[in-house]
Amino acid sequence: MMHIKEIREYLPHRYPFLLVDRVAELDMDAKSIRAYKNVSVNEPFFTGHFPDYPIMPGVLIIEAMAQAAGILGFKMMGLKPADGTLYLFVGSDKLRFRQPVVPGDQLLLDAQFLSSKRGIWKFACQARVGDKLVCSAEIICAEQKV
Repeated sequence: MMHIKEIREYLPHRYPFLLVDRVAELDMDAKSIRAYKNVSVNEPFFTGHFPDYPIMPGVLIIEAMAQAAGILGFKMMGLKPADGTLYLFVGSDKLRFRQPVVPGDQLLLDAQFLSSKRGIWKFACQARVGDKLVCSAEIICAEQKV
């Protein structure tokens, strides 16, 4: 398990864009991670999306999955952003949304390593609320030296 202090060592994001609250499982043998984001009504995006019916923007659900995948990738490489490497979200394939995410939900984020070739990493990702799948995608990240 990783708490927020350790997560901040693996992700360069900070409030309000750090979208992983905790890593619950990290299985290096299976090359998979399970993390979560607690969705609060106090999130800044809810003031405009939508004031009378707050829904977490889909792009932020994708970003949360990408951040979980980024932690997994950094762990697999044995690196951190402080070592001069970043993971940049560069695309997604097979993206599907199935239901909205609203305040009070806990977004469970699963990422499974699929492949890596010439600094391009691909992960199969899913976001769930409870046992309901809300989003799935193959997330593509590029490793970049900074």
